[in-house]
Amino acid sequence: MSVQSPKLSNRTQSQRVCAVPRTAVPAAITTLLESAIAECPVPIAINLWNVQYLRAYAGPVRLTLYFRHPGVLRNLLLFRDRMFLTECWISNLFDFEGSLEDMIAVAQYLSSRRLPLRAVLQACVCAATLPALSMSDVVRYGKTHTVRRVGSNASDIQHHYDVGNEFYKLFLDPNLVYSCAHFERDDFTLAQAQEAKLDLICRKLRLQPGETFLDIGCGWGALLCWAAKNYGVTACGITLSPAQREYGLKRVQEEGLANRVRIELMDYRQMPADWQFDKIASIGMIEHVGVRNYSAYFTAALDVLKHDGLFLCHGITTSRRAQGGSFEGKFVRKYIFPGGELAELPELVGHARHEGFETVDVDAWRPHYVKTLRCWSHNLQSHMEQAVDIAGERVTKLWLLYMTASAKGFEENWLRIYQVLLRRSDSAIWNLPMTRADWLM
Repeated sequence: MSVQSPKLSNRTQSQRVCAVPRTAVPAAITTLLESAIAECPVPIAINLWNVQYLRAYAGPVRLTLYFRHPGVLRNLLLFRDRMFLTECWISNLFDFEGSLEDMIAVAQYLSSRRLPLRAVLQACVCAATLPALSMSDVVRYGKTHTVRRVGSNASDIQHHYDVGNEFYKLFLDPNLVYSCAHFERDDFTLAQAQEAKLDLICRKLRLQPGETFLDIGCGWGALLCWAAKNYGVTACGITLSPAQREYGLKRVQEEGLANRVRIELMDYRQMPADWQFDKIASIGMIEHVGVRNYSAYFTAALDVLKHDGLFLCHGITTSRRAQGGSFEGKFVRKYIFPGGELAELPELVGHARHEGFETVDVDAWRPHYVKTLRCWSHNLQSHMEQAVDIAGERVTKLWLLYMTASAKGFEENWLRIYQVLLRRSDSAIWNLPMTRADWLM
């Protein structure tokens, strides 16, 4: 499933932020670029502001890069800053023709490509003579978030989830489940895989009629409604997104569940001391917490979990702890999840154990998220014009890049995702069946 560079309306495409100088390309830069793309894993061509065209292969080209202004190339040669290239793409100063997956692969390749030092120095000297972009040329998206701060607050959550319910409807399943689906069969649709995920969570938690159930970070309420309708529980969800809560409450009313489901606008650290639940889930929430807040997160869950209860934590982890300094980490925290942070699985489980949980089960879902993200990317690509009308061109491009790059991250195993089932360590008596198969029945 290939994602192409977004095809936008003529109205949007005609919006250009600056005039393009008719600047010749210095020979040293041409030589360096030809050397850089000579062994590129993707057949590539480069259009330099319509004054020069470079290609590395005699055969068909799979990806063409369009540098619309010399200042884009100037910055890349001097600083090799992939974040700046992203800024230029969302500002229409840079574009490409071909799949977004190929564009990401080429950007990774070129940023790590080692070239002869003499050729690099000569090209950089020439690059400094190219016309520079002014800061007003690059239209920066949204407010700036420092990449050093971790642990999301209400404004961070709203930055992501209050883009608009109608925007998310364009690429999510009908239940608006914004987390990894579970493709139990190859022929499952996204909707079927999300329903399978919701039901698996309920079965892992062994939900029973009459029990109380808490969803920390409940999104638009899909799990709450599924658990109440199919397992007979009384459910409560908390979220920091007013847009999600409003949609969720409307859904609860429409499905006749107002007497069994409630949704509160609340931080997990502010849950009342007298709350007590038989079972708790937190799906795709821990990514927002920040590692230094894990102790508070797991303590908050433990405080509201009954003595023999179960807690299912479903979240993304990383296979490299220094992700915050990588391009991927900086991109996600600046544009998509401000305040977010990923840990490795042992760190997550270690914090849970330290705060009073026993690990019952760990379930790896990495290939499922590759497929989920590609479904979302395909759906968004299929509704580009509607997405731009709702959220704007820059937001739409950023979300598309985020989902496509994340799919690649899971596929290449530097992103991972697990469901971790926990019980209270102070509950000495084992209250689950002897085998995993039995407790999932």
